[in-house]
Amino acid sequence: MNTLFILNDGPYGTVRSYNGLRLARALGKLHGETVRVFLMGDAVACAKVGQKVPEGYYNAGDMVGMVGGEVALCGTCMDARGLGDGELVDNARRSTLKELAEWTAAADKVLVF
Repeated sequence: MNTLFILNDGPYGTVRSYNGLRLARALGKLHGETVRVFLMGDAVACAKVGQKVPEGYYNAGDMVGMVGGEVALCGTCMDARGLGDGELVDNARRSTLKELAEWTAAADKVLVF
């Protein structure tokens, strides 16, 4: 099964992106599952490297790094927020709306957070 997660909310302030990343990680561990995550809007900040959070609080950058599949970010959203390619965690990369459209067409399920 091929599942696409689309996250829109910033990494902190709400738990929507946190819960989406948790579910993507858990689903990616299941046999036969393919997971892709696309970060849009304020969710692109989830993939920023070097996040410093209070002890005991989740780190969205670390969570993005633990997703077992591809993680792509809306390039336009990155530019609007001043986030450069060199500021991303290792397994995340800049992408396009065209690629999101292709991932959506190929997905068996699309979950939006």
